[in-house]
Amino acid sequence: MSLANVVGIDLGTANVLVYIKGKGVVLNEPSVVAINRETNEILAVGEEARLMLGRTPSNIVAVRPLRDGVISDYDITERMLKYFIRKACGSGRLFKPQIMVCVPSGVTEVERRAVVDAATQAGGKSVYLMEEPVAAAIGAGLDIAKPDGCMVIDIGGGTTDIAVISLGGIVASASVKVAGDKFDDAIVKYMKKAHKLYIGERTAEELKLTIGTAYPRDEVIVKECRGRDLVTGFPKSVEVTSREMMDALEEHLQTICEAIHAVLEETPPELAADISNTGICLTGGGALLYGLDKRIAEFTEIPVWIAEDPKSCVAVGTGQALISMEALERTSPKKRKPYV
Repeated sequence: MSLANVVGIDLGTANVLVYIKGKGVVLNEPSVVAINRETNEILAVGEEARLMLGRTPSNIVAVRPLRDGVISDYDITERMLKYFIRKACGSGRLFKPQIMVCVPSGVTEVERRAVVDAATQAGGKSVYLMEEPVAAAIGAGLDIAKPDGCMVIDIGGGTTDIAVISLGGIVASASVKVAGDKFDDAIVKYMKKAHKLYIGERTAEELKLTIGTAYPRDEVIVKECRGRDLVTGFPKSVEVTSREMMDALEEHLQTICEAIHAVLEETPPELAADISNTGICLTGGGALLYGLDKRIAEFTEIPVWIAEDPKSCVAVGTGQALISMEALERTSPKKRKPYV
């Protein structure tokens, strides 16, 4: 198997990452496509399309073809994947790549088939699927083949995947549709309710990244936020604090904590003891929310650590797993055989 023809893809709700063995993560772009409504022509993909969100004329629409971790628009997803694979691998390649795509641990068989079909139509020779928490654990450097238990929480754009892994397989898991996108939605709703200010999702994401918090900060941070006044209809700016962002995200943070608790309750006592020693690993872009590790550690009374490069863990893990076919077969052999 030529290493150049092995591709790992983290097909995320917010971002698509492509990993090529020997080169690392060669592509990291938003999962956004801009389309001309009249001609159905794709005008932009990735970062260029993201900049168009909320700013397009009536004949152009910028869309996210994935919602809550699964494909919501098959045709656009296929075209987006084709663009990203061509960009990452080069348009002049002679051989179709072998592709490993990550999916949330709770997806249905129909949703799995949609991902496989899209990746195949986009140019994959054979397509493998892998659960995101397993890939995230591999990408974070955990040895999942050992009999010791490890716990991974992957917080992406559409889903939060929680799993306890031992001997290469998932022992207990949960997937909740509360993650980065829901955080953004919560901030939009909070600004409407508390400040009578309507903001777009890009502004909400910027607030989340700059002053968003899951645990009280030592010092309260203040940021100016601009949007449209819901009362007058005129542009308006208000000052927002990090304490307000914590209030806005509280409900969703509690949902994630409850899902973690449910997984720990299902975990065999021997593995639970291992986790209390090794700690919980946080991966995904959501892991970068300030204080989230402290919040989970306080809730579970278990040490929590963030992977070295949490955003790329899933993509790196997929590529490494596809190269190491022997290890791949140990993790749920039925699901690891190529679909096509």
